[in-house]
Amino acid sequence: MSGSAFNAFKSRVPVAWSPRLYITLVRGLPGTRRLHRRTLEAMRLRRCHRTVEHRTTPSLLGMLTQVKRLVVVETEEMYNARRKADEDRRAPRPPLVVSHHPPAPTPTPIAAAEAATA
Repeated sequence: MSGSAFNAFKSRVPVAWSPRLYITLVRGLPGTRRLHRRTLEAMRLRRCHRTVEHRTTPSLLGMLTQVKRLVVVETEEMYNARRKADEDRRAPRPPLVVSHHPPAPTPTPIAAAEAATA
């Protein structure tokens, strides 16, 4: 399962309890049961790869166990670590400067002083 949707969203932070959970829909809705679709709609998940934030409540945990194969659940630390890794990966890099001419010789301080006095 190296190319699964779960591995795409897996974070490098150890799982800990969090008052807020970030839930991402990673499997498509076509072909799922109506009850599961209604549960995802109640959690405001309507499209793939969209993330919503919810408070951790017993009713939410019950909904998550119902649709656990369709979603990925992250704690606040996991979500922040994944977002930071994405930002670092997408950050602009400095441009490459390619020069086909050899660098001009820089004058030494002694030669510059002699040229100025002459």
